[in-house]
Amino acid sequence: MNEKMKLGNWLALLGLSFATFIFNTSEFVPIGLLTDIKNDFGLTEASVGMLISLYAWAVMILSLPLMLLVSKMEMKRLMLWLLGIFTVFQFMSYLSTSFVMLICARIGVACAHAVFWSVISPIAVRIVPDRYRSIALSMVVTGSSIAMILGMPLGRVIGLHVGWRMTFFSIGVFSALTFLYIAWRLPKVPSGGGFSPKKLPELLRHKGIMGLYLFTLLISSAIYVAYSYIEPFLKQVSLMPDDWVTTALMVFGGAGLLGSIAFSKYYNRNRKLFITVNVAAMALCLLLLYPVSSGFLPVIVLLAVWGATATAYNVAMQSNMILVTTPESTPVAMSIFSGIFNLGIGSGAFFGGTICSDLSISYIGLAGGVFALIGVVYWVARLGNRLEPKNTLDKYL
Repeated sequence: MNEKMKLGNWLALLGLSFATFIFNTSEFVPIGLLTDIKNDFGLTEASVGMLISLYAWAVMILSLPLMLLVSKMEMKRLMLWLLGIFTVFQFMSYLSTSFVMLICARIGVACAHAVFWSVISPIAVRIVPDRYRSIALSMVVTGSSIAMILGMPLGRVIGLHVGWRMTFFSIGVFSALTFLYIAWRLPKVPSGGGFSPKKLPELLRHKGIMGLYLFTLLISSAIYVAYSYIEPFLKQVSLMPDDWVTTALMVFGGAGLLGSIAFSKYYNRNRKLFITVNVAAMALCLLLLYPVSSGFLPVIVLLAVWGATATAYNVAMQSNMILVTTPESTPVAMSIFSGIFNLGIGSGAFFGGTICSDLSISYIGLAGGVFALIGVVYWVARLGNRLEPKNTLDKYL
């Protein structure tokens, strides 16, 4: 119980943080490049938005079957395979000469993504002493947050100056370097024995887990109805110049660090209250996005609060899944969570694109706010009532 973290533990976690950085950067960098990709291929915002939707839906469909297929594989070996596949398809994105080729490359990346987010958190908590698990999770989340602070905005800057294809090339190079670092520093991590598909119905019979999945679908949809089109929104509605747009996106990502800190400090004190306040604040930010859009500073403040709540929500759900599952079932439960989250991303991006085409891009925040409000009502009226403030989730499951 008193075992301390060794230098090797920290270095291995650093490698996993690098990996989350590049995967998160790759997932959302098309949002920052949406206008350039649209102009290059002569498409509309809604058409390019399908790049986000198809990617997310591919992850949704592939997460569970691919995780079941590789659930017996030693996890370091699996991580290296994922990084290798990820790298190859980043370079294919760079070489894309048509929108169809770019979509195919992104679906290839989605295959690696589908498994990566199912195993990264379980690996992180298993390579450290038990009492450092929350730190391990925080480091993984920090990699994601830094991707939002630096990765996506930097990718956008590269795209603006030397073309969007060079952004994907740069991600591929960084991924190859991360592959080498992981091969050097990550210890072997046993698979946990694999997970039989026959156990899946038993896992899904837990009403609490199914409730968390439904809640995740609502909140991820709420976030990505608006966030998928935030770059053109800031340019067309708020009339921000490119440097302000980049700053706004960095603020959104940077606020994720605050969300991670808030989670580690307050979540275990009162889980129901934390989630209630978090999602209610997210709903308010989305509803206010258009009303405050004429002022650069109010928009950036709103993006900061929104970014913090999005990260806090995500890490809370991952923590819950690890808490209530066994080592062999955690990757599968996480793969379903990842699939549900990406269903929300894809559906949100699709719905947001429909709003942009049929109504106005001005309304994406309002639509996201409605989804978030439904989530708040569901949490307060039903799901949150099963969760006693200072108890762990496994008590109510």
